[in-house]
Amino acid sequence: MEEHLAARERNILALERRGFSGPGAKERAIREELDLSPVHYYQLLNALLDDPRALAHDPVTVNRLRRVREARRSGR
Repeated sequence: MEEHLAARERNILALERRGFSGPGAKERAIREELDLSPVHYYQLLNALLDDPRALAHDPVTVNRLRRVREARRSGR
């Protein structure tokens, strides 16, 4: 049986697909739409990037975010 992402996990990926204008807009959306603190949100997102179910659900977004994460790690 194929496992699917939970609604919250799908919503996190959906939020990452959107563009945000101005500082604080994304953090506000995280709090208002997902009822998460930004720190908890980014912890969940980082775990999702390593989840094969997330890659199967939204490969474009997951691969883009993996590249961004790797670039940040390389830049340190």
